[in-house]
Amino acid sequence: MADHINSGNQSRSQLQTSLDASSPRAKEDHAAMLALLSSLRSQEDEIRQGGGTKAAEAQRAKGRLTVRERLTLLLDQGTEFLELGLWAAHGMYAEYGGAPGAGVVTGLGRICGRICMVIANDATVKAGAFFPMTAKKVLRAQTIALENRIPTIYLVDSSGVFLPLQEDVFPDTDDFGRVFRNNAVMSSLGIPQITAIMGMCVAGGAYLPVMTDTVLMTEGSGLFLAGPSLVQAAIGQKTEAEELGGAAMHAEISGTVDFKEPDDAACIARLRSLIGMIGQRTSIPFSSTAFDAEKDAPRFAAQDLYGLLNPAPGATNVYDMREVIARIVDRSEFEQYKAEFGRTVLCGYSRIGGHAVGIVANQKTNQSQTVAMGPMAGSKRIEVGGVIYTEAAQKAARFIMDCNQNLIPLIFLHDVNGFMVGKDAEWSGIIRAGAKMVSAVSTSVVPKIAVIIGGSFGAGHYAMCGKAYDPRFLFAWPTARYAVMSGASAAGTLAEVRARQLERDGKLLSPEERKALYDEIKGTYDAQADPRYGAARLWIDAIIDPARTRQTLIIALEACALNPDVPKFNPGVLQT
Repeated sequence: MADHINSGNQSRSQLQTSLDASSPRAKEDHAAMLALLSSLRSQEDEIRQGGGTKAAEAQRAKGRLTVRERLTLLLDQGTEFLELGLWAAHGMYAEYGGAPGAGVVTGLGRICGRICMVIANDATVKAGAFFPMTAKKVLRAQTIALENRIPTIYLVDSSGVFLPLQEDVFPDTDDFGRVFRNNAVMSSLGIPQITAIMGMCVAGGAYLPVMTDTVLMTEGSGLFLAGPSLVQAAIGQKTEAEELGGAAMHAEISGTVDFKEPDDAACIARLRSLIGMIGQRTSIPFSSTAFDAEKDAPRFAAQDLYGLLNPAPGATNVYDMREVIARIVDRSEFEQYKAEFGRTVLCGYSRIGGHAVGIVANQKTNQSQTVAMGPMAGSKRIEVGGVIYTEAAQKAARFIMDCNQNLIPLIFLHDVNGFMVGKDAEWSGIIRAGAKMVSAVSTSVVPKIAVIIGGSFGAGHYAMCGKAYDPRFLFAWPTARYAVMSGASAAGTLAEVRARQLERDGKLLSPEERKALYDEIKGTYDAQADPRYGAARLWIDAIIDPARTRQTLIIALEACALNPDVPKFNPGVLQT
């Protein structure tokens, strides 16, 4: 898979490929992947419609643009918008008519040449009201901005909390109020925040713009803690919306807004002008070299990745993870660390878009390994691809610590079944080695980015920097499966438990009934392991096209480099 070549005085490993894109299996998988991507894109297009055509027409009738029209004016033409949380609330809140995209658009885009986080209400979805997942989506966007020191732009057009679900929006640490706390913390850290009010900004939501650095407001918009009806009900005072909290009042009397603009287009033009004046932080602690998109491109076509995995749920995929690495790293160069040891986990150094990275990836081909300890010490064994063995965990832990020592961001490529079990594994200290790897991931201070390619099951998900381990970004291919264990394993276990419970109650199941029970449980479990289910709950930031993995990582790495502050690495007590 790798050839060693010399470049001046530097030795590098350049990956080769054995993937035959013209083979029958690759063609079949390629076609299946394209069909899956087509289905996903169709669903994504529907989500982007927000509240639909009628709601969009109602928005324009007020003299306002839709959220997507606003983004078109705001973002630099011809640049990519990395939308995050698009699938949020997918399949949820059906009793209220749904909330496509959770009624808010978030993502990374270029404005006047620099990366910004954009958080924009979609007023076509329940007047931009905050559902529980709306609050969590905004908080996730703010968290990304906080961790990476990304300038943040808010386009506000919201009626406030969705009252039927207020108990799930209002009180907790990951609910609506945390948004304003984050505003204050981001400001204290010097992260620029600018808000444009281009519609309603009511009740608790009125604090968001005023807690940011700069506030713009369009004529015809409203900013008030309580609207006219509530004011009359509360204190008996009658007043018109414009007099109570219109743009003219806030610009001339309360002094709350910094810029009053006639309409959305003028407001966004002013917004772009202000963003263009924001200074740049220049102290970047991570290695980055000059990058040529053509000369430094991978040596192999990214579209080959469509034929690498069978996307059918439950499919057994055996492949060399270096085929993926060869199509995402600069010049397909990969300095593999401890290549002959702990072979079910690949570790090594590369550059992606000129950014130095350390890669930790699950190897999906079976590997031959000499047993170091336990009852089979000295003998050869076959290690199952996608399983983390003791040696692999030890290697990965050491590599992660090396990357922290040398200020190298980490990329985790998941296709993991979990840790090895059984007497041999226990005797070799698998729990101790696994704890060491989890500890290294937990205390890591360099940026971490995770990509779930295939399975991400059980404790293997944790060790590979799952959501609970603070990855700066977590992306997933459409082939991702995200659960405690695979659908087949879980269904087999749960079906057997259910069958025994029924038998204790005197009901014996026929083979056909057992199979029906198994199929029912597996169907439910597979649906919950689907990346769309995880993305709907914001466990995943974005479901990405496999052929766009490199471009997505380049944007994410550039965002990570905006934060020059790296805490001291202190791994704590490690099991040895």
